[in-house]
Amino acid sequence: MSHTWGRPASHPIGGWAVIDVETSGFRPGLARIISIAALGVDATGTLEQSVVSLLNPGVDPGPTHIHGLTAAMLEDQPQFADIIGDVVQVLRGRTLVAHNVAFDYAFLAAEAEMAAVELPVDTVMCTVELARRLDLGIDNLRLETLAAHWGVIQERPHDAFDDARVLTGVLAAALGRARERDVWLPVHPVTRRRWPNGRVTHDELRPLKALASRMPCPYLNPGRYVTGRPMIQGMRVALAAEVGRTHEELVERILHAGLAYSDDVDRETSLVVCNESVPQQGKGYHAQQLGVPVISDAQFMRGVDSVIGGTSMEEFADYTAVNEQFALF
Repeated sequence: MSHTWGRPASHPIGGWAVIDVETSGFRPGLARIISIAALGVDATGTLEQSVVSLLNPGVDPGPTHIHGLTAAMLEDQPQFADIIGDVVQVLRGRTLVAHNVAFDYAFLAAEAEMAAVELPVDTVMCTVELARRLDLGIDNLRLETLAAHWGVIQERPHDAFDDARVLTGVLAAALGRARERDVWLPVHPVTRRRWPNGRVTHDELRPLKALASRMPCPYLNPGRYVTGRPMIQGMRVALAAEVGRTHEELVERILHAGLAYSDDVDRETSLVVCNESVPQQGKGYHAQQLGVPVISDAQFMRGVDSVIGGTSMEEFADYTAVNEQFALF
C-alpha cells in the first residue's frame, strides 16, 4: 500500500479532474451541493471534458452572502442525481483535484451515495498541500493568493466555474514548479466499501499520519540508524515538529522507502527527523535523552532514495505446526 501515497512530479499521470463545489453548509449529507464545476484536463492541462451546473438542493441554499445563490435562482435547476452521470464521465480515469480536497470529495461522495452511484475515483490530490511543498514565499495558501502569485486572473470568487478555472491555471503552474524542484505530488488513494446489499459507501479522507502510524511495516526493525550509513528498510522513523518540510511529504517518503512511521519516540525508534541540532523540547529532545539518532529533514531526503533492503516479515516468519497450532520463530 505504501507506494500509492505520493508520486514524483516527473512521473506521467492520466489526467486531472479539477473540482469546485459551492454548498449550502459545511456538513456533507446534511448540507447539499448547490453549484458544481468539474473540469477534466489531460496531463498538459488541456481541457477535455467539463460539467458546470447550478443545482436545486431541496434545502435552503445557506450563506447567500458568500456564494450569491438564492432559492429562487436554484428552484428550476437540476438536482445532483440528474447530472451525476456526466460528473462520473469527467472523474473516470483521472485524479480528483481540489483546493482542500477533503471538503469537495466529502460532498461529492455524500451526493453520490444519496443518488446510489459509485464515484470512479481512486486517487485525489489537494492543491493546498501541494502549494505548501513549493516554498513560494507567500503570505497564505488561499486560492486568490496563489492566483495572484502566478498571474491567473480571478473574476468571480466563490463561483464554482471560475474557481475551478482558476485552480486549473494554478495547478499547471504548481506542477511545473514541482517538476523543477523534484517535489513529490500529494496524490493519495481513496477507498470505498461494497456491502452485500449492493450499496457502496465512500470512506472519509483521513490525514496520512493518522493512517501511517497504524500501517504494519513489511520489514523487521533492524535497529538504530548509524550516521553516515544508509537507512535500512524496517527502521522506525519519528518526526519532530521542527522540520522545514510538511509531515505529510516526509511520511509519504517514509512509507515509499519501506521504512516504518512512528508517532512516538521510544527505545525501539531508529531515528528522529528534527532540524534543531540541540533540541530543547518535543521528540527531538526525547530522542537525545534515549540516545536515538537525530538528523535534519535535508539529510533524510538525501538518504531516503538509497535505503537498502531489509528483512521481510515473510522471510523471518517460520510457521511450523506444533500440536496443531502454529509457532512464530
